[in-house]
Amino acid sequence: MKIENTKAQMRKGVLEYCILSILQHGDAYTSEILSSLKSAEMIVVEGTIYPLLTRLKNAGLLSYRWEESTSGPPRKYYVLTENGTMFLKELNKTWHNLITAVNQVTSKKSTKDE
Repeated sequence: MKIENTKAQMRKGVLEYCILSILQHGDAYTSEILSSLKSAEMIVVEGTIYPLLTRLKNAGLLSYRWEESTSGPPRKYYVLTENGTMFLKELNKTWHNLITAVNQVTSKKSTKDE
């Protein structure tokens, strides 16, 4: 079993949550979202993010608008919808509960260690 595969699966599992969290701070276009994810070492390629953004839009969690750019073609800016904001609040609660549970499990000493 390769550790890199497991690490990639862990990152993929929280990618939607991370994207929604980025957008709660303001509208962003795909390159900005990718940049934020990469700077946080959430390694993502464009081929992964576009289908995910479409899925979030189709689920009513995101919307978008086109904006002209001075340095190229128009940009599609993604916006968190009201449903997306409520969904993110629930994910925040779940995330904090998950962190607590994982920390409990991973920090306990087993009876074999004693």
